[in-house]
Amino acid sequence: MPPDTSDTLQAEKDYLKTSRSALAVMREKTGALEVHSADRVNQEYLMAAIFRRMKELEDDPDVPLFFGRLDYIEPTDETFHIGRRHVNDALGEPLVVDWRADISVPFYRASKTEPMGVGVRRRFGFTHGEMTAFEDEDLTSDAAPDQHSDILDAEIERPRSGPMRDIVATIQPEQDVIVRAGVDETICVQGAPGTGKTAVGLHRAAYLLYAYRDQLSRAGVLVVGPNASFLRYIGDVLPALGEIEAKQTTVEELVGRVKIAGPGPALVDVLKGDARMAEVLHRAVWSHVTLPAEALVVPRGAHRWRVATYQAEELVTELRTRGIRYGAGRAMLPQRLAHAVLLRMEAAGDSPDDRVQDSVARSRPVKQYADLLWPAVDPAKLLFRLFTDPELLAEHADGILTPDEQAMLIWDKPPRSAGAAKWSVADATLIDEIADLVDRTPSLGHVVLDEAQDLSAMQLRAVGRRCSTGSMTVLGDIAQGTTPWATPSWDEALKHLGKTGAHTEELTAGFRVPGQVIEYAARLLPQIAPHLKPPTAVRRARGELTISRGPDSLAAAMTTVREVSERLGSIGLIVPDALVTATRKALQSEGVLFSVLGDEDDVDAHLDVVPASLAKGLEFDHVVLVEPAGIVAGEADERTGLRRLYVCLTRAVTSLAILHSEDLPDVLEAAGAAGAA
Repeated sequence: MPPDTSDTLQAEKDYLKTSRSALAVMREKTGALEVHSADRVNQEYLMAAIFRRMKELEDDPDVPLFFGRLDYIEPTDETFHIGRRHVNDALGEPLVVDWRADISVPFYRASKTEPMGVGVRRRFGFTHGEMTAFEDEDLTSDAAPDQHSDILDAEIERPRSGPMRDIVATIQPEQDVIVRAGVDETICVQGAPGTGKTAVGLHRAAYLLYAYRDQLSRAGVLVVGPNASFLRYIGDVLPALGEIEAKQTTVEELVGRVKIAGPGPALVDVLKGDARMAEVLHRAVWSHVTLPAEALVVPRGAHRWRVATYQAEELVTELRTRGIRYGAGRAMLPQRLAHAVLLRMEAAGDSPDDRVQDSVARSRPVKQYADLLWPAVDPAKLLFRLFTDPELLAEHADGILTPDEQAMLIWDKPPRSAGAAKWSVADATLIDEIADLVDRTPSLGHVVLDEAQDLSAMQLRAVGRRCSTGSMTVLGDIAQGTTPWATPSWDEALKHLGKTGAHTEELTAGFRVPGQVIEYAARLLPQIAPHLKPPTAVRRARGELTISRGPDSLAAAMTTVREVSERLGSIGLIVPDALVTATRKALQSEGVLFSVLGDEDDVDAHLDVVPASLAKGLEFDHVVLVEPAGIVAGEADERTGLRRLYVCLTRAVTSLAILHSEDLPDVLEAAGAAGAA
């Protein structure tokens, strides 16, 4: 008979209750702290710090406080419960150890061949925060094979609804190596669908904020995602881990120095995203600097101090060749000119000090002279001039862009002013480039960039300069590149990010997408990314794949959605963008509750209508996909369309139902026949 484990399970339940009580006490003590400071700024800073700490100590009864335990045998017989955050008792003794602590590493990496000092690894099973089971893995027995964990499988395959959740209980060894990489290391993760690359990136941010808190609290951590819906989807992960200081944004928001009206023509945006534009803009900015045609004369009292033309020219040339930002040189020139005046004063027997130099630098003659040689540059106005003046553009693009390319950039109907222009995201990225040429963009400590394969060279430069002195976690999948300007390789992308020394990891083990689904989708890889390794599903459950053809795929989708709605988990109804309106009307007429991805709070519904263009980065327990051929046809070219389809096919965690009235793409036709049979 199997041993009776009820007493052990009850003891662990009691321990969980004790730990939750201790966490509540920690939060109460933090809330009871009184702040007294004569300085208002210090007072507000300390109060904000207490507020952040209170948020970090919030307890969600539906989320287990710990998920594992390690019984060490070396160097001492100690036991540690591993959880999402550190919890200690009234004496300061740890009840729960943060998963990011060094002592927790064996929970993710220990094996029978390398037990790392651990005798037993225990995993806990939970249902709605209630402990229901546990499993012990004996790491000391050489004879027994590694045990298969039913609890681990159940957690990976557990149905989901709403936003993404953390994966601290299921991090795999190869993922943990990436998560715990040092703060100075930039890592690029090429991850096939379902490999958890997004979760790995977010957990790395959480780890770095824990291990290098002082450094990153000052420098900052930023998560950059492809769109607002994606950010809402991942938005709860870091707070669930007790990290609320990391900021999240999109590339569009990152470069939003001007109001963005929408995308421009695809071919034009491809050109605007080309790395060659950086040199065109560099030329345009620095063309404003001119050499003096006459001397500088500064009246001061009864004297008129003179800086010869050749001396002023030497000052301008010296600043111009120092490699500093345009704005820095503009700020320094008046001081350099004023210093030259002071040298004249000293030669005449005066003894001027720094206050005199500052006064001369601020004087009208010096400021006017410096402005003439080194005028101010407004980024938006400069780009407006380039796109409305063919001769000016030709001057700065000569030898870089062809005449035909230059003509593509010139507006057919120029707006009245830069303020009235309808800027695209590509335009805003160029304006951001100009702004960085003028004044250096502040650098953050770490940036997590997701879906990086979809960014143009100029967009990658915009993200890269946000962490020019920091590190990055670059996440993506070349096979899922669905923009006309998608990067051809990670080496190319890392070059534009300014991180050529980065290490690239390839994740191919799919923990979320079931085998039957991923194998079907992988039929597209020879055409969309032949150099990548095909992903493999490591789940025991093969999943479900059905492919049905009929005269009205949208009507069939209504029936399928109703059938799937009776099952646990979230549902994504993925349709070509052109069918979103018709799908909305069909669901409304059927009386089905739903939300449309892209709307506010769009990840809270049980059923989401997902435009194909917004499916990337998301996952659903059940996916109903309508008209694959329409998804392909919605893109500018077939390869991009097939990549978009690959994204949509790989959003399912449990089941995928494909409904179509049009022919499937040729590469799927054979598989479609097999699936239908």
